[in-house]
Amino acid sequence: MGGGGQLTEPVETSACGGRAASVYTWDEVQKHCHRNDQWLVINRKVYNVTQWAKRHPGGLRVISHYAGEDATEAFLAFHPNPKLVQKFLKPLLIGELAVTEPSQDRNKNVTVVEDFQALRTRAEGLGLFQAQPLFFCLHLGHILLLELLAWMSVWLWGTGWRTTLLCSFILAVAQAQAGWLQHDFGHLSVFKLSRWNHIFHKFIIGHLKGASGNWWNHRHFQHHAKPNVFSKDPDVNMLHVFVVGDIQPVEYGIKKIKYMPYHHQHQYFFLVGPPLLIPVYFHIQILRAMFSRRDWVIHLYTAPFRSSECHSDVGHAFALFPVCARFLESHWFVWVTQMNHLPMNIDHEKQQDWLSMQLSATCNIEQSCFNDWFSGHLNFQIEHHLFPTMPRHNYQVLAPLVRALCEKHSIPYQEKTLWRGVADVVRSLKNSGDLWMDAYLHK
Repeated sequence: MGGGGQLTEPVETSACGGRAASVYTWDEVQKHCHRNDQWLVINRKVYNVTQWAKRHPGGLRVISHYAGEDATEAFLAFHPNPKLVQKFLKPLLIGELAVTEPSQDRNKNVTVVEDFQALRTRAEGLGLFQAQPLFFCLHLGHILLLELLAWMSVWLWGTGWRTTLLCSFILAVAQAQAGWLQHDFGHLSVFKLSRWNHIFHKFIIGHLKGASGNWWNHRHFQHHAKPNVFSKDPDVNMLHVFVVGDIQPVEYGIKKIKYMPYHHQHQYFFLVGPPLLIPVYFHIQILRAMFSRRDWVIHLYTAPFRSSECHSDVGHAFALFPVCARFLESHWFVWVTQMNHLPMNIDHEKQQDWLSMQLSATCNIEQSCFNDWFSGHLNFQIEHHLFPTMPRHNYQVLAPLVRALCEKHSIPYQEKTLWRGVADVVRSLKNSGDLWMDAYLHK
């Protein structure tokens, strides 16, 4: 486990196995923030999660990101049934904060934290965490219908270019919408029982999307835990292809790091961003199939390149139009997800309270029936990040309450048009590239 802490004063026996508990200061808790020594605080209780982190269902890193910190708000945000999770916390309890210690660590605003908790309580009272099963059934139904329509059209009407491209578009719509639906189940926002959410999540992301549910959990929960925080949010780790925000470009420039011509990144983004993200992943799956000697997969996807079949084999369309569909879906996915985060503040860890951290890293796209459907209600990105387990059809009700809370505490609540969101992605990349260029040449 993570090593002992400094005993401040004795307290009564704890509820976890009759073991004597201890009290700690924030300074002592904050020392235990290393890979092999991790403590965190939830509702003033101190837990040693060093060994549990390896078995954490949300992944090792997401819980490690809060080592040495108050994780109360993140704990409530990620767990739809906190009482159920308490049975896993009991064996990890080692003590509590001293009565002289504040409930919040570092410089977090106590009033903001308390008001946000009051907002959560109000949302629960309004039933905003209750899902409407019909909404998600209809959503899944229209995805399956589109998938069937696309594949059957090619099968019945042949392999002409027009049919192939039309069906590629239909399949891209289905795949994009399946992406938003798996996101709902992945966040445990549909069923009361987590097990059913996991089952449907794996079905949709695994069978309809061809991706890994565990991989999605590992990355996406980190993003929610610490959005736009370098070294903690994998979505801002651009593998040296892009520099983002206002801090990283200057750091790269001063160190004379030049993996790419970053001052042109707003231009080559159109070549290596949306067009390649999902198609590259898609072809990785083909390579995996080849290495596993799944001959039918090899035959299907190499059919267009065999001249004897290039114009007649139905395999031509069945190979071409999934690739086209993934190409279209990639554009859809990248623009929707990046317009909410990339133009926002991207920085190193600042240990902010939950409300301030999420609002600095997210923005909304204005509400409309089309925007709701097009983005899977991720146009309400602020509300989604504040309450990730809330069913998305309730974000519209919650939004005015969140806006009022932000106005009360003078926290910027940004909402844009869809076109402004798209333009801001390019603008932010150009601004970051210019910052890099200036630092690279002059600092």
